[in-house]
Parts: sequence; structure tokens; C-alpha cells
Amino acid sequence: MPTGVAIRDPRQHLFDAAERVLLAAGPNALTSRAVTAEADVAKGVLHRHFADFDAFLAELVEDRTRRVEADRAALVAAAGTGEVVGNLTAAITALFSPVAVAMVALVTSRDGLRARLRAAGLPGLPVLTQGTAMIAEYLEAERAAGRVAPGASADTLALMLVGSAHMHFTSGDGGDATLREIVATTVTLTG
Repeated sequence: MPTGVAIRDPRQHLFDAAERVLLAAGPNALTSRAVTAEADVAKGVLHRHFADFDAFLAELVEDRTRRVEADRAALVAAAGTGEVVGNLTAAITALFSPVAVAMVALVTSRDGLRARLRAAGLPGLPVLTQGTAMIAEYLEAERAAGRVAPGASADTLALMLVGSAHMHFTSGDGGDATLREIVATTVTLTG
């Protein structure tokens, strides 16, 4: 990008570039040089807005977790409407977008990033942790509405669903029918 051309939202511009690099080449290719090259900006732009590259990555992951938190209210509001399996399948499909799956690989591959995220109050695997909480809250609302068995553990079901979905999406079989079967089987385990 030529000098003197204003970037409307430089932080988001860099986040978008980082997601493209992450999707195209994986977490090992994600460097400040790769991000700024993809964003078509000088390397100094990244360092003007972030203390260092790990701070940039931490904020990138935090941005993604805020998106999951924003989806939580809509999913919980859907309790009592539609079909439980359909609502869960749609929410899990959205949760496991290609970028989110790549974020999990990024977090697990960088010790410094995990340390920063924990220091920022994001324990576990960010995105998946928030997704699990979102699904558990939805299942609790459905249990209160009588659409999930009264004795079902929403927390346990949410862990089962997120763990199974993670295996499903990382195996390359992102098919909707298989995911729907996983969700239906898990929900019917509640009796």
C-alpha cells in the first residue's frame, strides 16, 4: 500500500489478512511479514497498533471469541423454537468455521500465545471454550423448556458435542448429514 493512503480500520484489515494467511498456509506460516504482505501494508503498521506479534495474535483470537459470544444470545433466544437438533447443528457449523478450526491449531502451536490468552482471562482453547459455554447455555434453556431430558447434564452434552464436532471438522468430513447424526445421537443419549 502506498505511503500516505489511509486504512479505514487498520486493526481489522490486519486481522482479515492474518485469517487469509492462516487459512491458506496454516499457523506455521503466520508471521508479521506474511500478515503485512497479505494486507499490502508496511510492517510498521502492525507494530504501530500492537506491542508485538504475539499481542497481535492474542487480539486476533480475542476478536474471534467475541464473535462466538455475540452468537450466544441468538442461540439461547432460539430455545423453544425450531428443532433442537437443527438449532444445534446450525450453531456448531457456524462455530467450526474454517477460520475457527485454524485458530485452534494456531493456539495449540504457540506457547507464548496461550500464555498471553490465559493472562487475558481466556482459559482452555479460546473459541472452543466459548462455544462449549454457548451450547451448554442453550441446552439448559431447552431443558427448562422441556425439550431436553430433565436429568441431562448440559455441560457434559456440550463437551461431547464440541469434542465430536472438532474431530468431525478436522477430519475433512465437514458434511452436514454426518454432523446432524452426531448431534442427534448425542441429544438422544439424554433419554
